[in-house]
Amino acid sequence: MGKRKVFHRSDLNIPEVEHIYDGAGRILVLPDRMPPIKTTVAFGRNATAYRGFDFVRWYGVGIDPITYACQRQIERFLAGQDGEIEASSIATYCRGGLRDFLDYLVLSATALMRELTLADIDRSIIDGFLGHLGRLKLSTVSQKNRYNNMKSVLYPLGQRGLICLITAGDLATFPRNPFPNSNRKSCGEKPLTRHQRQAFAAGIKQAVMPIWRDDAKVTGGLLACALLIVALHTGRNTTPLLEMERDCLRAHPKDNMTFLVLWKRRGHNTSKVVIRTDSPIERLQESTPTVKTNVERLIRRVLAITEPLRVQAPSNIKERVWLHRAPSGPTAGQVVVMTNNTLERAIKMIVAEHQLFDSDGQPMRINVSRLRKTFANRIFELLDDDLATTAITLGNTPKVAEQHYLVPAENAKRNWQFMGEILVQELMNRTIGTTYTTTPVGLCSDPKNGQYAPKQAGAVCFSFLNCLRCKHYAVTTEDLYKVYSFYFRVFAERARMDKRRWAREYAHIPRLIDDYIVAEGLRRGAFKPAAVEAARQRARVDPHPFWSADVVEVLDVFA
Repeated sequence: MGKRKVFHRSDLNIPEVEHIYDGAGRILVLPDRMPPIKTTVAFGRNATAYRGFDFVRWYGVGIDPITYACQRQIERFLAGQDGEIEASSIATYCRGGLRDFLDYLVLSATALMRELTLADIDRSIIDGFLGHLGRLKLSTVSQKNRYNNMKSVLYPLGQRGLICLITAGDLATFPRNPFPNSNRKSCGEKPLTRHQRQAFAAGIKQAVMPIWRDDAKVTGGLLACALLIVALHTGRNTTPLLEMERDCLRAHPKDNMTFLVLWKRRGHNTSKVVIRTDSPIERLQESTPTVKTNVERLIRRVLAITEPLRVQAPSNIKERVWLHRAPSGPTAGQVVVMTNNTLERAIKMIVAEHQLFDSDGQPMRINVSRLRKTFANRIFELLDDDLATTAITLGNTPKVAEQHYLVPAENAKRNWQFMGEILVQELMNRTIGTTYTTTPVGLCSDPKNGQYAPKQAGAVCFSFLNCLRCKHYAVTTEDLYKVYSFYFRVFAERARMDKRRWAREYAHIPRLIDDYIVAEGLRRGAFKPAAVEAARQRARVDPHPFWSADVVEVLDVFA
């Protein structure tokens, strides 16, 4: 039996640009359709503070056909046509690109002393707009964003044949890369350093304490503090956090755990974070981020104190978490939901009250994006540089996580500087490419098959406690610093163990260094007394990084 064909019902209310063709095949918009009865497009509730955009100022100034086509295209986006685009993105198209483009067209129509039509949109118009953006004294990144927003509106018009769309060649309507190397000029948010993170955590914890009082007053500032704590410990994005719904806490199959479920508009998917409900944790479970118990209790507390406000809340925000009464403005006293503006005001208040400063002495710049990067780098550190799991934690691919979230650790500069110094020394001493291999204790002529090497395929000797008794071991003047760093590190172990173990396993090491290596080197003239004393004093004050206690906690691993 053949398959029955299903005919889908067409929506005749989809906005269209009503036009005809002239004798030359050019598109002409019907004059009686411009301007339309309604020149304002409504975005509805979205993640931005903008709820509509009025095209009225661009009608009657010589660009009516283009303004009319752009308005209809925005209406099509809002109707779900030409791609699934969020209302917040459409609002950005209008206010962060299309507005500048229409202003430029008004100037062009005035200069040409004629009306511009859809047929006039070509490469010359686009190039002129790029020059116009350059004269607005905007940063390269801002110019690129406004150009891309404008292109997002015009390109669908070209795909539907309303404007001439040339996709390749020198006359391509839109240049392939009008802002080369712009990614190098962008300065994204940097994660908080450990000191900054601790200072911010202490300040935000103090600011949110009133929420636990029985007579807690629900204000936008107090809820913003709670949201910032959730952002710091979960690494979620701004919009999912602001649009968190009251059923965000879901049961987890494991005991003492709960899912925090958020909705991602752009990805049309949920984001789940596992929250432990009874005690702090020290590692991740099941490749998803787990956060401290205070976050789960804090969310439940916010749900409890905002529950009475649901009765008076508008129907479209009754299920939101961050409900409060507007303190001023046209909606004063009414129940509203927290917005980006409320969040920004609360952040400025916290930074000012707790005297939070960045490394450059300026007031600390705090936003959810920076907290997300802080979370990412903290997770990366806790996972011992596990990029794949960190990416899963963020809900990104490893490539995105590495390029846009992770930054070198705070001690990376010191480590790279040290590696550079060692490389220079090896090049000057011509030890690279010879039979000797550099080790944390000196030099080794056979690290794979030496006396104490594991002698396994691909294995290298790490038995540094036995180096002094190995016939493959060698020391130069440049190695004395490492030798004495090892010397004082071994002495530091004496206070951590009983005398018998010390005498059996470690006591011979300082004795061999003093009585055999250094004494023999001085006797043969291989070492100068001044060099020996300088290396000793340097190692005592600033030991070699490999033998510092924060790198190697116990020396048993090298036995």
